[in-house]
Amino acid sequence: MLHQRFSPFRSFQILTLSLVLCSGLAGQDTDWNQFLGPARNGVSPETDILKDWSEDKLNLNWTLPVGEGYAIGSVADGNYFHFDVFEKEGKTLSRLRKVDLQSGETSWTATTPSEYEDIYGYDSGPRASPLIHDGKVYVYGVEGSLRCLNANTGDPVWGIDTLEKFGVIQNFFGVSGCPLIHENLLLVGVGGSPEESQEIPSGKLNLVKPNGSAVIAFDRETGEEVWRSGNDLASYTSLKIVEMHGEPIVLAWMRDHLLALRPADGQQLFEFKWRARKLESVNASTPVAFENKIYLGESYQKGGVVLEVSEAWQPNILWSDDKKRDQSLAPHWNTPVLHEGFLYGCSGESSGTSELRCVDFLTGEVKWAKKGLGRSSVTLCDGHLLVMAERGKLLLVKATSEEYSLVTQYEGDTSFKYPCWSAPIVSNGKLIVKGKQQVACFDLKN
Repeated sequence: MLHQRFSPFRSFQILTLSLVLCSGLAGQDTDWNQFLGPARNGVSPETDILKDWSEDKLNLNWTLPVGEGYAIGSVADGNYFHFDVFEKEGKTLSRLRKVDLQSGETSWTATTPSEYEDIYGYDSGPRASPLIHDGKVYVYGVEGSLRCLNANTGDPVWGIDTLEKFGVIQNFFGVSGCPLIHENLLLVGVGGSPEESQEIPSGKLNLVKPNGSAVIAFDRETGEEVWRSGNDLASYTSLKIVEMHGEPIVLAWMRDHLLALRPADGQQLFEFKWRARKLESVNASTPVAFENKIYLGESYQKGGVVLEVSEAWQPNILWSDDKKRDQSLAPHWNTPVLHEGFLYGCSGESSGTSELRCVDFLTGEVKWAKKGLGRSSVTLCDGHLLVMAERGKLLLVKATSEEYSLVTQYEGDTSFKYPCWSAPIVSNGKLIVKGKQQVACFDLKN
C-alpha cells in the first residue's frame, strides 16, 4: 500500500529523533522553544487536549498587548518570550520580553533601537520568533540585528549587525528566517552580497549578487563565525535540520535554491532551484521532510514540489505543481504539517482564493479543500489541526484525509484582529495565538 511507510510508530520515531537534533531538549519536548515547535515541523507532541470549546470551555489564561511584528513568540522553562517593536518617546525600539507562562506577568524587558523602514509600507516589526536554548535567547531582527541574550536576566551576551558585517541587501520585506541550533553552532540564513552590489536601489534584487554567505554558522556562545556556505541570497524561510540517509542535514531554502548542507562544516550536498520567475516572488514556507523526501511550496507561480533524494544526494522530482493550472498545494507564508502521509495547509496567495487543503504527500492528489477561511496557518496536535485564520477565526479540525471535519471553534469574548498570520503554539497544556496588537494564552488541557 502507498502509505504503509507512514505508520504512526515510524512517524513517532522520526519526530523523536528530530527533537534531539533540532532542539537539544530531549525530556522537555512540551516546550515550544523555536519557530514551529521543538522539531520545527508545526507538530506538538501533547495529547489529551480539550476538544469541546463551546460555552467558554476554552478558558482564557492571559493576554499580552504587543507592538508591531508578524512573529509569534516561543516557550521554554515555564516562560513565554515575545519579540516585537514599539514606539517610545518618538523612538522605535526592538523589544524582547520574558513572560511567565502561568500568570502572564512580565519578568524582564530588553530593548534596542530599530531603524527598519519597510519599502512597501508594511509592518516594521520582527518576522522571526525567538530561539531559546541552554539559558540563552537568540533573536534575529527585521533590520538584520542578530543578538544573544541571557534568558534569566535579559542581559546582552553578544550581537552582530549582519547587514554591515556581511553586506546583506534589504530584502523586499526585511530580514526573516529563524536561527537554528546544532550542537555548539548557531546556524543563520544570512545571504550577504559583495561590495559592488551595495549601491543597487532597494527592490532591485534581480541585480544583487551573492557572496557565498547564504548560511553562516556562528559559535553560539561567542558569536564568532565558524563556517559559511552557499551562494544565494536570503529568503523568508527558516532553516531546518532533518535526518536523511543516516545523518543530519540542514535544509536552507534561500531566494533561488534549496540547499542541503552538512551542519558540522557546511559542506553542500546538493542544491535545487525552486522560485517563481517574477521579481517580487518570495520563498517563505519552511520545507517539510520525511525520510528522504522533501516538500517545498510557494504561491507566486510554481506551487509545490516533492523531491526524493537518493543516497548519492541527487534530488529527483516525485510530483510538481510547476506549469499546472490547478496546483495541489501552494502556501504563501504558512508551513503545512505532515500527518500519516498527508499534508495539511493553506494553499493560495490571496485571501479570496485561498483554501485549507489536505494533499497526499507522495502524489500531490488533493483529498479535500475548504474555502472561506482566507489565508490560514495550522499546528498539528493530538490528531487534530489547530487552525488560525487570518481574520481571527480559531478552529479545531480533525486531521483526516477523508473530509474536512470541524470539531469545535472558539466563540469567546476575546477577538483577534487581522492579520493573524502566525501558527498557534501548543506547549505545556497552553494554547497561544497571536493577532494584531495582542497575544492570548488559553488552557488547552482537559
